[in-house]
Amino acid sequence: MAVKKIEHLGIMVSDIERSVAFYTEVLGLKHVKTMLHNDGVIRLAFLAFPEAGETILELVEGYNGPVAAEGRVHHAAFTVDDLDAELARIKSLDVNLRDTEITTLPDGARYFFFYGPDGELLELFEPVV
Repeated sequence: MAVKKIEHLGIMVSDIERSVAFYTEVLGLKHVKTMLHNDGVIRLAFLAFPEAGETILELVEGYNGPVAAEGRVHHAAFTVDDLDAELARIKSLDVNLRDTEITTLPDGARYFFFYGPDGELLELFEPVV
């Protein structure tokens, strides 16, 4: 099979500067670049993880087509080492939380959800070691 990895995850946003600031300040991603699409309307911002740049988060501003026909992403999950510390850090920021407590799955993995600036559902996830 030719598929090797997830290249990027695209998230529709209403204000690309606000979203770049959110993802860099709240999640610690590195802003790689912002560019105008060939159509002259859509703007794209690409962010990566400082220590693992193989997967990119793409923010898309200005797309006005129907999203339902393309499918919807339920949430984007990010792996963390210390979920308790991350929950405390996120609670100290001006971030809209969905979960105020950590959920532990039967296998011991743990997570909590919060919202990005456009209401996108985000998860911090601590896998079982």
